Amino acid sequence: MAAVTTREAITRPPLAGAVFAVRELRFWLTNYRRTWRGSIYSSLLNPLLFLGALGLGLGSLVNQHRDAAIGGVSYLVFLAPGLLAATAMTTAVGESTYPVLASVKWVKTYQAATASPLRPADIFHGHMLFVALRLTMNCAIFLAVSAVLGAVHSYWALASLPVAVLTGLAFNATIESWAITRTRDTSFAVIFRFGMIPLFLFSGIFFPITQLPGWLQPIAYATPLWHGVALCRALTLGAVTLGGALINVGYLVGLTAIGVAAGNRSYRRRLYV
Repeated sequence: MAAVTTREAITRPPLAGAVFAVRELRFWLTNYRRTWRGSIYSSLLNPLLFLGALGLGLGSLVNQHRDAAIGGVSYLVFLAPGLLAATAMTTAVGESTYPVLASVKWVKTYQAATASPLRPADIFHGHMLFVALRLTMNCAIFLAVSAVLGAVHSYWALASLPVAVLTGLAFNATIESWAITRTRDTSFAVIFRFGMIPLFLFSGIFFPITQLPGWLQPIAYATPLWHGVALCRALTLGAVTLGGALINVGYLVGLTAIGVAAGNRSYRRRLYV
């Protein structure tokens, strides 16, 4: 432990952490060049199929009534920004679980990285940068397809891209700070089945939160996905307000900051053994 303490105490230039994080990012990009084909379905085709099947298919039935609960817009217009935020969530959760455990347990690339000048925080931040790039790519493609299908009604929709990325990073930072502590992958099923799926169904993507039972609405409003969905929808409809945007962004930034702080500590504990 004395060697670890000495290494942590070494003073580095202020920008050294960012430089080393970019080096870790380069590793993930090199790895992704060999694996990107396997992520096409889960990252892109799955949400786009949802958009087509529900937004255009089911939407044709919903549009016959033009329910005021969805703002009098077509169901495709209502659905698209919700699926944009959900795409960010699913991408972030996927990148924050198995790839992290694999790096620390099975292929041990994290242990190899700690033998270099990189510190655990550099490794963590580098992977977050990679996740941010994946989020930007997936969400940008989804937003472009939504615009082609006529689901975008305002130039403010461009701002929904960074909002979706921020939504994904809020999930990424918090889940990754926990995933690095795992020794088996069995607990990941709990995250997918009892975390991601309920959020996907009950965070205002497919219907307004006001349609939920009264006791369940405050719980839905407290979830990070709802904040992402609400702000993305307000932006794509051109109905965003300053107060609402500040609340949504503040919540997501705060959750991301908590996750980063927790991740810095959990990465250091796991990799400095």
